[in-house]
Amino acid sequence: MRLVASQTLQEGAELARPIFNEKGKVLIQKDVTLTSPLIKRLQERGVTYVYIKDELTDDIHINSPLPEEMRLEAIQLVKQSFTTFQNNGFEKSAFLLDKTSKNMTNMVDSMIGQVTGNDEILTVMSDILIADDYVFAHSINVTLYAIALATELKLPAKQIRQLGLGAMLHDVGKMFIPDEILNKTGKLTDAEFDIMKSHTETGFNFLRQSTSFPLLIAHCAYQHHERLDGSGYPRGISLEEIHPFGKILAIADVFDAVTSNRVYRDAMLPQEGLEVLYAGSGKLFDRELVRTFKNAIAIYPNGATIRLSDNRIAIVVKQNNQLHERPIVRVIKENEQDVQPYDIDLSKQFDLTVTSYQI
Repeated sequence: MRLVASQTLQEGAELARPIFNEKGKVLIQKDVTLTSPLIKRLQERGVTYVYIKDELTDDIHINSPLPEEMRLEAIQLVKQSFTTFQNNGFEKSAFLLDKTSKNMTNMVDSMIGQVTGNDEILTVMSDILIADDYVFAHSINVTLYAIALATELKLPAKQIRQLGLGAMLHDVGKMFIPDEILNKTGKLTDAEFDIMKSHTETGFNFLRQSTSFPLLIAHCAYQHHERLDGSGYPRGISLEEIHPFGKILAIADVFDAVTSNRVYRDAMLPQEGLEVLYAGSGKLFDRELVRTFKNAIAIYPNGATIRLSDNRIAIVVKQNNQLHERPIVRVIKENEQDVQPYDIDLSKQFDLTVTSYQI
């Protein structure tokens, strides 16, 4: 299967993976032949990339970081919990938070088991999912990235669990932001942005009421928008004033934000998302954590079309887990002309590098 930008889809292409919404409903089934109305629908719903069938790539497999059922169950758990908090209001929801703590802890433990028990590198574009409310899917993605980074750092199991819970709950304060601001598709006014930024303090004050979660979980909500140079919010703290979990979540949060499908912006590809992090490395984000995060995810996902440094065009076939920037690729063009496909292991061809995506 091959990763293709929805803007370049042609009629007659066959979907290689189904497209879901966050309720687990299949919006477009695998094997469906795409028509112009279907392609337009995908574009209107904010789907930037899809996997299609391709005779050159039938043997390329895409590995999901979570089983489909677990991912959808996790999103529904967050959605049901957050919506309950929202409907009952800030003051009345503290006991509901404690009531759901066991379910959230069990889900985080299951996610940790999937990430740490899988030899495959985390592939961030494996699932094409249309989220009606970005916050819920985002919470699960940030949890996955945070667990993957913590695992790469070899943090103790207890800390990974606490970080996972903090990641799952880091945006809970947004449930107490007015919907017209939270769901606004246009640019926020300065006053609206000030209200939006308050979700960090609101989330902290909400979570610290819990008797089931340690206070550190509340600080994850409090600090995930802080930056090393003091330019973040809500307190503008810097460097060592920021807890290590806050530094990890800053990276996971921004990476998912820029690589997710949004109604008002196309998703970036993983390497492009990493470039955003590297641009702020040492100033906004911890430099060593950014480097470690790079080692925890697939930079060039399977099925992606890329250009090599000698201008050959190739498709990523398989990851080299110890050399994430140097996957196995299948050359399909030389000098812009189609050729009989052949594979190259970039971990053994150090004179070649990937220079760009060609999706």
